[in-house]
Amino acid sequence: MYEGGDDSISEDVEDSRIIDVEFVEHERQDATRPNEKPPSHNPLALPRGAPSQRGQARVVTITNQKGGVGKTTSVINIAAQLGLRGHRVLVIDADAQGNCATGLGVDKRLVTATTRDLILQPERAIEARHQTAVDGVHMIVGDRSLVGLDQELLRQLGRERRLSDAIAPLSPHYDLIIIDTPPSLGIVTVNALVASHGLVVPVQTEYFALEGLAMLAGTVREVRNLFTASLGVDGILLTMHNERTLLNVQVANELRDTYGPLIVEPAVRRNIRLAEAPAHGVPIHLHDPSSHGGSDYLSVTLELERRWGLTPA
Repeated sequence: MYEGGDDSISEDVEDSRIIDVEFVEHERQDATRPNEKPPSHNPLALPRGAPSQRGQARVVTITNQKGGVGKTTSVINIAAQLGLRGHRVLVIDADAQGNCATGLGVDKRLVTATTRDLILQPERAIEARHQTAVDGVHMIVGDRSLVGLDQELLRQLGRERRLSDAIAPLSPHYDLIIIDTPPSLGIVTVNALVASHGLVVPVQTEYFALEGLAMLAGTVREVRNLFTASLGVDGILLTMHNERTLLNVQVANELRDTYGPLIVEPAVRRNIRLAEAPAHGVPIHLHDPSSHGGSDYLSVTLELERRWGLTPA
């Protein structure tokens, strides 16, 4: 305590503990000019898928968070055409609508183990497979029981990798595993993305096509950062295309300008025969291979076969 009870400090007293610091301003070399915008990440950028391991199936998810763009139709017809070309293909239907079974000629009434069982009980992977109408193409059926699976997986440890772990013992037996997904980003869809080497993205040549791809690009970046850095896009598939409609042509050209070699040519044209085929329980290549749908999906499959490095038997 200071004498006289005055606990104030005189302004004239110098304290050796106080160090005077001189501040000098320096202009930052990376500072942006007043009218110049800082560089931003391209929201439409899509990374390429990494190569798959030799002797293991390439796992590909057909996905788009926008519904009604031809995901299931593409899964059915690409898988069927690859099977007809001698490849061993497994289709996993992760959509609760379960339409892949209808399009590939599988009677769902005879199914005892589904995609839900595959995820929750991986030891049932072998018995969950079913033969389709196409030789060499097997599938695991999706059904309405997938609706509540997101909530059930919330209580599971490592829930995002359950599908990846389940298909690991099946991978050596196939050349390609194709996963169909619902038009939503739930845990089941995330499981499919984490399990995949690459994505094929069907995009309808309509007004909101680029918005859907921007949303997907953000999802891919998150999955790469959190789970698998090798995930990427193998191709963008233009679907439900009408070459006589100016809007369809403009959107298709804009997508080609934006994504270049990621686009899988040709665009799949609208075709009534494609819509008829599931009613007969067969893919378009067994229903009417000479139709526009049959011709377009054959060309698309040949291009994807080349990109995936598959050699026809």
